[in-house]
Amino acid sequence: MKTENASCPNRHFFGPASSRMTVNGSLYPIEVGMRKVALKRTYECKGEPFNSMPLYDTSGPFGDPNGEHDVRKGLEPVRDRWGFDNGSAESTKGELSMSGRKPRVAKSGEAVTQMHFARKGVITPEMEYVAIRENQALERWIERCGGKPVTPEMVRSEVAKGRAIIPANINHPEIAPMIIGRNFRVKINANIGNSALGSSIDEEVEKAVWACRWGADTVMDLSTGKNIHQTREWILRNSPVPI
Repeated sequence: MKTENASCPNRHFFGPASSRMTVNGSLYPIEVGMRKVALKRTYECKGEPFNSMPLYDTSGPFGDPNGEHDVRKGLEPVRDRWGFDNGSAESTKGELSMSGRKPRVAKSGEAVTQMHFARKGVITPEMEYVAIRENQALERWIERCGGKPVTPEMVRSEVAKGRAIIPANINHPEIAPMIIGRNFRVKINANIGNSALGSSIDEEVEKAVWACRWGADTVMDLSTGKNIHQTREWILRNSPVPI
């Protein structure tokens, strides 16, 4: 299945004068995708010129003009290659229906939540990823205007104090981590659900994909009825945002 719609041609997916940019992490091998908008002319702020503006991007791989996507295979489990494994989790005997991945759970007496690591003083790849996303590659401008950029340590501290959360389930390795908290950017939730008149797994995945493309930071699936577990499995495997 291809996520295409005649009423929304490809040229509108990334907005006018937009391109894809990435910012690399310094603590972990992460790449944070952002949308870069080219301006028609050069402006000046605090004595420094600029002719483009980076924007927060929730579209994940769908925001890459050169990317290809097959919902039957799902997104790449990017979190698996970030190199963070402290031995707190283990695989179960069960198997996920679509991907063949075995569900992971915390070992006896262990915890695998971001709050657990934060309170132990550990900065995870998700925390660094979140810090980069929140700054939007605008650290210089934030400092020039008297502000302080978000740091991985700040993210860890806010999560440890219970003032913020990073919804990053270990069984959803496809997500691009985000944070919800009073000292961070406002986030948007999108609700999706199947129709009482008729719906299919492909259509539900399509809804989630479009929600991510148009700015949803999280998606709530309100679907009910037949094949609900399989439907949600497909949505998870194709979603770059928490479900």
